Amino acid sequence: MDQPVTRLVDEPELLRKARWGDRKAFAELYARHAGPAHALALRLTGDPAAAEDLTHDAFMKMLRFIGGLRSDRPVRPWLKKVIANAAIDRLRREHGQLYADADITQVADRTLDAAAQRTEVTALLQRLDPLARTLVWLHEVEGWSHTELAERFERTPSWSKSQISRALARLRTELDAPPDTTHTIDAHARTRA
Repeated sequence: MDQPVTRLVDEPELLRKARWGDRKAFAELYARHAGPAHALALRLTGDPAAAEDLTHDAFMKMLRFIGGLRSDRPVRPWLKKVIANAAIDRLRREHGQLYADADITQVADRTLDAAAQRTEVTALLQRLDPLARTLVWLHEVEGWSHTELAERFERTPSWSKSQISRALARLRTELDAPPDTTHTIDAHARTRA
């Protein structure tokens, strides 16, 4: 993403200036936060084009609601929440069948990447279906509680716990499998783990 215009001005001052229509101040806010916002969107969607759309939409929302942002609060957590909520909404629209009561393991059988290898966490997460990837990332990395996830997905906390537990068990199974058999783990083995 773009490099910051300047780091001499603190964020509360940038917010105040941006509220008054200072384009350079908004450009600086964008430069400071676009990279991490895009990285989160990419992790949640697994799709570079979708991540670009979510990042763009989040900053457009920020521009529309900049008057409501508090100067004494950092912008990044707000942006991350906007992107996470947008990713969840996109998941619901594009993968409605995943949002149904289907088990993650059943859905994962249909979407498992055949070219799986032992790689970094991001690559492992890409093996999960979009719902599992989103739940795991928001809970394990972003720190969302099961209650927050349940509220956002209009489910119960036990649903969140169950889905995340199954997804993590599947990842553990894949990590424990020998490298040459990781992609051939049968569905039965994944559901027992």
